[in-house]
Amino acid sequence: MCTLEKHDNVFILTLTGSSDLDEHRLSPPVIDSILSALSQAKAQATPGSILVTTSHGKFFSNGFDLAWAQAAGSRTGARERLHQMVEDFKPVVAAMIALPMPTVAAINGHAAAAGFTLALSHDYVLMRRDKGVLYMSEVDIGLTLPDYFAALFRAKIGSASVRRDILLRARKIKGEEAVKMGIVDSAHDSVEQVAEASMRLGKQLASRKWSGEVYAEIRKSLYPELCGVLGLAQKVVLANSKL
Repeated sequence: MCTLEKHDNVFILTLTGSSDLDEHRLSPPVIDSILSALSQAKAQATPGSILVTTSHGKFFSNGFDLAWAQAAGSRTGARERLHQMVEDFKPVVAAMIALPMPTVAAINGHAAAAGFTLALSHDYVLMRRDKGVLYMSEVDIGLTLPDYFAALFRAKIGSASVRRDILLRARKIKGEEAVKMGIVDSAHDSVEQVAEASMRLGKQLASRKWSGEVYAEIRKSLYPELCGVLGLAQKVVLANSKL
């Protein structure tokens, strides 16, 4: 599940589990919990708000809960459950792209498949240098890619060869390499350093006191194809303007 805390203008969304080995699998209840937290942050947003997403333990998120899908007991049932998670998660990505504040993903450990997608939905991504990988497992395990996943990767990763290696080679990428490939903004030596750097960046962004509504609309304008797939309309906003 997840928790949402607020410190001054910084919202901290934390993926929580029962132990340090919890993979933070994105089951329907976890997806609902994240979506509820994002709705709460949006409702409480003020100029200068910022969201930092992090996790407890070894994993940021290891993707959809495939064990829950397989527990349906039949191939048809498993496929239906997987489809449900894909459809349930789409509003989370949409909410991140439309959230009226800057967003930072603080990746403490592994981020795989839908977990990688969740991280990439943020404006800034920071991760550990020493442990943890980014990994899109779909080609390895025999699953096609949801349309909004593909649109997000096209929007956020400019290099076609990097996208190829991520999606068609299932390359596992560590922190320093992810920085060089332009996937993440910085890599750090420990959980503590990732947290400190994320909060420092968050406070720097919050200090600008930007209009969240304007920020969200400019963000959406950067990714027209992705917004089309997500069903996000764009609008003109004039905040604190004399026009």
